Amino acid sequence: MKTPALPLTRDLVLIGGGHSHALVLRMWGMDPLPGARLTVINPGPTAPYSGMLPGFVAGHYDRDALDIDLVQLARFAGARVILGAASGIDRTAREIHVPGRPPVGYDVASIDIGITSAMPALPGFAEHAIPAKPLGPFAEAWDRYRAKDGPASVAVIGGGVAGAELAAAMAFTLRTRGRAAQVHLVDNGTALSALRPQAASKLRAALTAQGVTLHEHTEIAEVTADGLRLANGHEIDASFITGAAGARPHGWLETSGLALTDGFVTVSPTLQSSDPDIFATGDCAHMAETPRPKAGVYAVRQAPVLFDNLRKRLSGEGTPRPYRPQRDYLKLISLGEKSALADRFGLALSGPAMWRWKDHIDQKFMERFRDLPQMAPQPLPSPRAAGSREALGDKPMCGGCGAKVGRDALSAALSHLPAPVRSDVTALPGDDAALLLTGGTRQVMTTDHLRAFVEDPVIMARIATVHALGDIWAMGAAPQAATASLTLPRTSEELAQRTLTEILTAASEILRDTGAEIVGGHSSMGDEMTIGLTLTGLCERDPITLGGAQIGDDLVLTKPLGSGVLMAAEMQGAARGDWVSAALASMTRPQDDAAKILQDAHAMTDVTGFGLAGHLHGICMASGVSAELHLDAIPLLPGALQLSGQGIRSTLYPKNRDAVPGLRLEGARADLLFDPQTAGGLLAAIPDGAAHVAELRAAGYEAAVIGRIDGDWPGQISIV
Repeated sequence: MKTPALPLTRDLVLIGGGHSHALVLRMWGMDPLPGARLTVINPGPTAPYSGMLPGFVAGHYDRDALDIDLVQLARFAGARVILGAASGIDRTAREIHVPGRPPVGYDVASIDIGITSAMPALPGFAEHAIPAKPLGPFAEAWDRYRAKDGPASVAVIGGGVAGAELAAAMAFTLRTRGRAAQVHLVDNGTALSALRPQAASKLRAALTAQGVTLHEHTEIAEVTADGLRLANGHEIDASFITGAAGARPHGWLETSGLALTDGFVTVSPTLQSSDPDIFATGDCAHMAETPRPKAGVYAVRQAPVLFDNLRKRLSGEGTPRPYRPQRDYLKLISLGEKSALADRFGLALSGPAMWRWKDHIDQKFMERFRDLPQMAPQPLPSPRAAGSREALGDKPMCGGCGAKVGRDALSAALSHLPAPVRSDVTALPGDDAALLLTGGTRQVMTTDHLRAFVEDPVIMARIATVHALGDIWAMGAAPQAATASLTLPRTSEELAQRTLTEILTAASEILRDTGAEIVGGHSSMGDEMTIGLTLTGLCERDPITLGGAQIGDDLVLTKPLGSGVLMAAEMQGAARGDWVSAALASMTRPQDDAAKILQDAHAMTDVTGFGLAGHLHGICMASGVSAELHLDAIPLLPGALQLSGQGIRSTLYPKNRDAVPGLRLEGARADLLFDPQTAGGLLAAIPDGAAHVAELRAAGYEAAVIGRIDGDWPGQISIV
């Protein structure tokens, strides 16, 4: 008998993707704690590294160089990643709230959400300015502004080191781009007061050299659409305004019930809050016994202590160790151009050599996340049955529709079944749907299930639900009822309940929005998570089938292709997090309104495991027609073409290619015709495709006319 995997019994949730948590994820990937399930919650798929922000602002680094890819890091760590901003903690229920999804249960949690430099008390700031932190939105706004042409005017509020670095960098890059620029640095007190005199003097000189105008002891009355209105009545013209004055905690911490210091989570030397099951680190934490300024160096050095103490809390074994911060740290301050100021123990050195030193330190830190160690696969047992290695293949089996059995094997198995003898049951063209007649009511029934390819049960449940509904929508039916069939990895009863609640809540929300209900189901435990749904739908008229396409019909596709190659790349750690995020957003988008727009289609199917070419081939065979595809008109998900060009393929790709004889066009774009899709778009043969596409695009779909039905040669597909 196969030795069972160790059950999952404890949930560790990392709230935020700050420097400490990014390092914990990397360490977890190298040495996970058996039996613990790891989750990271972050607003987006990446986490910017603050140390390289001034270099990006100055134009020395591109935008991607700034980001730690949390999706790739979570894959390496075996963690689920939840893309959303935490909005609160219910410590009684032991749940973390994230808008737009069911609560996330935890046994142990850690908070590393950074700070904000928003200025809610300053009139007009929220409407006309952008805080320098969080870094992501600021970096995107600055990227757009500096790419413009013509004169520029910038105001930076806050004359500390961070504000000075930004002002110098902004002045430098605008000048080098040939834009006449005025850059103002404004502080209500003495600027650079946190630095020692020698370092402050050198930084002031650098600001002057970059042409920055420094305003000290200057009160701002209001931020306007045209700049800053000062308390003395004067005005500073500025078309880009940012704030870097101090550090402010995120507001939701106030309702957490944790002990706070000035709004920051108060932690002991072990990095535990007033609740010993909740840790905090980085800028959002306040070290009660050894207070220190907000600086990334402390977050980086807290990470090993946090990692050890989280493991000890989860296992219930060992005494947590304290973090002992250094009294002083090396400050490396960017001076706009490729020059930097180094300050420690009263010694201040500046120049290009200091920049090279800073750049080396920053790049070395980021390399920890760009080049994740490749963990060696488990060796195959020996001796073993002949053919085992060949059947296993040279890469992991994909999830979703990439894990389907090939069309030939399924068709061969179905061919052995006797034809239906009941007069009220009609098998429809394809392999997974039927028409049931009860009195005068037309009811369609279909089933689908997916092997999980993301760790988040909520996202996986949404994808599986949209995927299963695809057949109902493609037949022009209204969803009616569903039963769920779920397999969970071995877990404790408490974790199983958390996971089932997440899955059923997420699925029910989508089904209810379409007018359907979950009426029951079955669950079991196994090696991995699978989610299946059996659905019924009601038809007011005969269902739309694969048969019925007519010569002259346009071919309309409602979603872009590429989910198969993207998720195959994600499994290999080769897909960018923003690409994966876009793919997941596409797969979780329901298509009930698209189905209504296409309700007069002559033939329709959902594009899933057999790829666009395979499903179009099915329409052509069932309808006795041929089709032409306009390859360049087919919409693609971000990153799909690049990854296809790198030779990344889903495990089902070869079988899909073999299943469509005569279609042998080569190239990265053509290969995506055979890419298995999960929760893919609807493919309709319909007159006047352009008008329907316009309506679909108005509803938010990335739809396109991708070809037409052009003749009566059954199954023939040509590329133009």
